[in-house]
Amino acid sequence: MTLYVDADACPVKAEAETVATRHKVPMILVANGGLRPPRNPLVSLQIVPDGPDVADMWIAERAGKGDVVITADIPLAAKCVAAGALVLRHDGSALTEANIGQQLAMRDLMTDLRAADPFRQGSGKGFTKADRSRFLDALERTLRQAGKTV
Repeated sequence: MTLYVDADACPVKAEAETVATRHKVPMILVANGGLRPPRNPLVSLQIVPDGPDVADMWIAERAGKGDVVITADIPLAAKCVAAGALVLRHDGSALTEANIGQQLAMRDLMTDLRAADPFRQGSGKGFTKADRSRFLDALERTLRQAGKTV
């Protein structure tokens, strides 16, 4: 079992490290750069080349059954779910076989709406303490669940 974190702009890296350390699960932060090397021996940093979706492709090629992925990227989540990984967003909501199709469709719809209306920009509500708390609870449950599937 490995915890993969799509680390560019991830607001819950520290929380993920805390939970992964408690469960003694290796964690890999995947980013284009700009992160300090972790001091925790369970956490490694994978720097990938700049480019669109390079970090996503790196994670998608490796994540599979028994792994957990933290990402807000819906296409990456879809690939990881298809490979058997458990996927969480930063707010703790799970992306699963049951909801990933709807999430992809919603993402595409919002992309089309933003393209049609240049004034419809922004990503919605901000990240809250409640989101952080939900993420911590969800990651605890998800790591326990992943441990049972290995």
